Amino acid sequence: MIHPFLQSTLRELQVFLHSRRFWGTFAAIVLLFAFTGPYGTMQSMAFGERLAYWLSLHALAWVIAILCAVAAERLLREVIVSMFARMMAGSLAAALPIGFAIGLVDYVFTGETTTLQSGLQRALFAVPLCALFCLLTYMAMSQKIAEAAAPHETSPGASILDRLKPENRGSLLRLSVQDHYTEVVTGRGRELVLLRFADALETAATPGLRVHRSHWVADAHVESLKRDNGRLLILTRDGTRIPVSRSYAEDVRRRFT
Repeated sequence: MIHPFLQSTLRELQVFLHSRRFWGTFAAIVLLFAFTGPYGTMQSMAFGERLAYWLSLHALAWVIAILCAVAAERLLREVIVSMFARMMAGSLAAALPIGFAIGLVDYVFTGETTTLQSGLQRALFAVPLCALFCLLTYMAMSQKIAEAAAPHETSPGASILDRLKPENRGSLLRLSVQDHYTEVVTGRGRELVLLRFADALETAATPGLRVHRSHWVADAHVESLKRDNGRLLILTRDGTRIPVSRSYAEDVRRRFT
């Protein structure tokens, strides 16, 4: 059986492989560099050689950036909550190997050897490009990456509590959307689970009601209802105020009054 870490990582990499938008962007950038010939390549190379040079350079750089971003997204999950911050950390770390990879491409096409100093200079130059790569990738593909990273092997009938650390497993109180995660609050603690909110609701296995597009609350956790500036709120037994959206207001009033 493939290790869950490797299995999830491979699913995230497949998001890139199957994204037409991603590869369309890659092709557009390669052609832009080939036609404009920046960094002296217009004068030193014919169009065919220029195209091969920029294709090789970008392919190598993008592969390194993708691998580092996906690896960081997986490995830093227990340390950094934000997916964007994890991917950015990996993308920026990719600048160092990319700097020396550019040196390898230069050697193949121009015969110029790479020293430690020139490799580090290229890596420094690659930092803002790696940051831009991460930003564009996150904006275009973060939802698909999150869905690919979510565990798919939940057994039939399993509760969302089974996904929590043992010390956090207790009476389910409420669920909330946090970025691409679902925050699970129990009587013993709270934890972020990489799971779509709709899937979390299906595995709640506790009497409760969805009261907002981003919130679900257990029946036993509701203390009272309150209005604040015309907005309906649920007050829970631990003092939390949960907003109720208009589309769920009638169901909430019928259930908790």
